[in-house]
Amino acid sequence: MKNLILLPEFKEIIETQNWQLFKDICEDSHPAEIADLLSALEPKEVWELIEKLEISGRSEIFSHLDLYLQIEITEVIDRKRLAELLTELPSDDRVDLFKKFPLEKQEYILPALAQAEREDIRRLASYPEKSAGSVMTSEYVSLPDNITVQESINKLRLEAPKKETIYYSYIINSARQLIGFISLSDLIMANPHSVIKDIMHEEIIFATIDEDQESAARKIQKYDLIAIPVVNGNHTLVGIITHDDALDIITQEQTEDFEKIMAIGGAHEAGVYLKTPAFTHFKNRAVWIISLAALGLVSGIIIHNFESTLTSMMILALYMPMVADTGGNTGSQSATVIVRALALGEVNFKDALKVLWKEFRISILLALALGLLSWGKVMFLSQGTEIPNGFTLKTIGFVIAIALSLQVITATLIGAFLPMLASKFKLDPAVIASPALTTIVDITGLLIYFTTAKIILRI
Repeated sequence: MKNLILLPEFKEIIETQNWQLFKDICEDSHPAEIADLLSALEPKEVWELIEKLEISGRSEIFSHLDLYLQIEITEVIDRKRLAELLTELPSDDRVDLFKKFPLEKQEYILPALAQAEREDIRRLASYPEKSAGSVMTSEYVSLPDNITVQESINKLRLEAPKKETIYYSYIINSARQLIGFISLSDLIMANPHSVIKDIMHEEIIFATIDEDQESAARKIQKYDLIAIPVVNGNHTLVGIITHDDALDIITQEQTEDFEKIMAIGGAHEAGVYLKTPAFTHFKNRAVWIISLAALGLVSGIIIHNFESTLTSMMILALYMPMVADTGGNTGSQSATVIVRALALGEVNFKDALKVLWKEFRISILLALALGLLSWGKVMFLSQGTEIPNGFTLKTIGFVIAIALSLQVITATLIGAFLPMLASKFKLDPAVIASPALTTIVDITGLLIYFTTAKIILRI
C-alpha cells in the first residue's frame, strides 16, 4: 500500500524538484523501506532522487535495492558518480554488483577507483562462486595480539565508521594468522592495561575461503554468531561473513533447493520472478518437464502390456490413481526429509543403510495404515460393482491393499535412496527429489500393482 500511496508523491517531487521533501522522508524512514518504495520507479527516476542525498545515505539506500535494479541504475549514471557509489558501498555488496557488469564495463570502471578498492574487488571477485570467499566482506576489525585493551578501544573508535560490525574483533599474530577473538563487551569490561592475548577467546568458529557458502551460513545459524571469520589455507584472516549475509545465503539456497525439487532449471535467485522474461521461465522449466513426459511413456507401455488383466478385471482401473498418488506422496515425503538432512550435514552416503532401515520401519507402519484404509475404501465405494465370476470384492480389495502397501514401502525406500545416491556422485539431491522421483515411482507402482493382481488373482 505504501508503494501506491508514495509513488505519485515521489514523481511529484521529481517534477517540482522539491528535494528537501525527499530528504525529510528519508530521515523518517529506514533505508530498506525507502529502497522498497523506490523500486516502483524507473531506474533514472530512482537515481535522480537518491543522488540528492549525502553519499553515505545514497549508498545505504542503493545497497538495499534489488541487484537487478542496481545494475539498471548503473547504466544511467556517469563513470565518476559510479566510482563514488562503488567506493562507498560495503565491500561484499560492491563486488556482487561488479561481478554482474560485462567485462568491458569492469575494465571501464576499475581505473576510476582508488587502488585499495581496486585490489579489494579483484581479490573478492577471484574466489569461486558460492564459496565463503565469494560472499565475505573485508570490512572487519582485527587487533594485534600484543596491544592493550585501551589501545584496542582507541583503534575501534577510529575504525568503527568504516567497518560492517565491531561487536567481534579478531585477534591476529604477526603473520596475520587468526588466533582468537574478543567481543566488544569483553573489551569494555576488561582492565584497560590488560594485553589482548591474555583475555581473548582462543576457541573460535571459522570458515575457509573455499568452503561452501551454505556451510558457512549454517555455522552462523548453529552457533548464534553475529559474524564468522574466513581464513585461507595458511589460517590467515581474510574476511568475515555477517549474519545478515548468512540470512541472504540461506534464503537463496532454500529458493534453489525448492526450485530444483520442482525440476526448474536456470539461475535460482530470490525476488526476481517479475523481472525474468516469460521465455526464460519457459526454458528453465521445459527441459525437465519434456524429459519426464517422455519417460512417462513407459507407464503407457506397462499398461498396454497388462491390457488383458485390465480387460478381465475393470475394477482395477478405478484404483490405479489411488495407488499412483499414494506412492508419489510417500516417496516425495521421504525424499524431502533426506534432501533436508543432506543439506544440513546430518547424514551422508555412509549412513545409507541406517537411513534405509529407518525409512523401511516408517514405511511398514504407513503401509499397514494405508493398506487397511484402501481395503475399506474398496469395500465401501465398490459395493454393487459387477465382479467377474469366481472372485469376490473382499479378495479384490485385499489385492489392491497389498499392492498399495508394497508401493508405499518401495516408494519410501526409493525416495530415501535416490537423493543419497545423487550426493555420492556429487550431483544435486534436490534435482531428483520430486518430479523425477514421481515418474520413477509411477512406473514401479504400475508394475507392482498389475504384477500383484496377476499373481494373486491368477488373471
